[in-house]
Amino acid sequence: MKKFSSFIAPLIEEYIFYRKASGCWNESSYEAILFLFDRYCLREYPDANKLSQEMVDKWCEKRSTESNNSCISRIYPVVSFIRYLTQHGKADITTPAVPRKQPRGYVPHSFTETELQNFFQACDNINGTLTVGQRDQKITVPVFFRLLYSSGIRTVEARLLRHKDVDLKSGVLNVRYSKGNDQHFVVLHDTMLELMRAYNAVITRTYPNRTYFFPARKDKCHTGSWVQKNFRKMWDEKNKSYATAYELRHHYAIENINRWTGEGLDFHAKLLYLSKSMGHYTIESTKYYYSLVPNLADILREKTNDSFNNIIPEVKNEAI
Repeated sequence: MKKFSSFIAPLIEEYIFYRKASGCWNESSYEAILFLFDRYCLREYPDANKLSQEMVDKWCEKRSTESNNSCISRIYPVVSFIRYLTQHGKADITTPAVPRKQPRGYVPHSFTETELQNFFQACDNINGTLTVGQRDQKITVPVFFRLLYSSGIRTVEARLLRHKDVDLKSGVLNVRYSKGNDQHFVVLHDTMLELMRAYNAVITRTYPNRTYFFPARKDKCHTGSWVQKNFRKMWDEKNKSYATAYELRHHYAIENINRWTGEGLDFHAKLLYLSKSMGHYTIESTKYYYSLVPNLADILREKTNDSFNNIIPEVKNEAI
């Protein structure tokens, strides 16, 4: 844990203890923001001994350089901290309003089979085994990214996956630490289960009593930057397009949805299963991926044949 040093340090540490005891602590995002808030209070209010409305409002004010979404990421851990203080009678402060989340306008990368083959080939041929870090990377990277690819779980869910929450007998993952702390379960494909078993047997030799299934040094989990750095390095070795590790989740949803086209009522049942497996609160969140299916027009053309142009009429040149 980072060392907090402002007048609110004891309250922050108490809050962190409470969240950890509740099983709702996200160290990688919350602690970093609370550390910055602690430094802000120390710098801007060096003589203060009590948290005030002005301090909180000034921190939570949207900056000219921020979008709504980036502002939310910066202030939400502090808003949660303030809620804890007011609910437990430790502060008399009105909780600041959180900006409305803006929909993202980007289209995820559409992976090709060749790109994925190139990527995993790079993962399987990492050089260097001289240091513990190099050996860990060589055995962890291929399994970590195959888990993202084959299960659709979020990168943070894979990073925070506890060793005790991976049932290597049944192949069920108990995903406790997720977006919004929403616990859900994921069933592994048989081939992924075998790979996880093999990885577990090898990594246990180095980390016999580890906390996380994919351990970093000092019994920590891997960071978000570790995921980004390794994905970028492996991807760029043989691919020229741009993609991110998180887009493997989009790919998982899209591939499943594409396979169900034409299955009638079974489509809706499978969509529900997919929604639960991916940790979505509502099925509407999963339906969103359907609007991002890159080959949707081709699927419609294949299924409707001559009626396709009646659904999506041809655009005349003069109308462009």
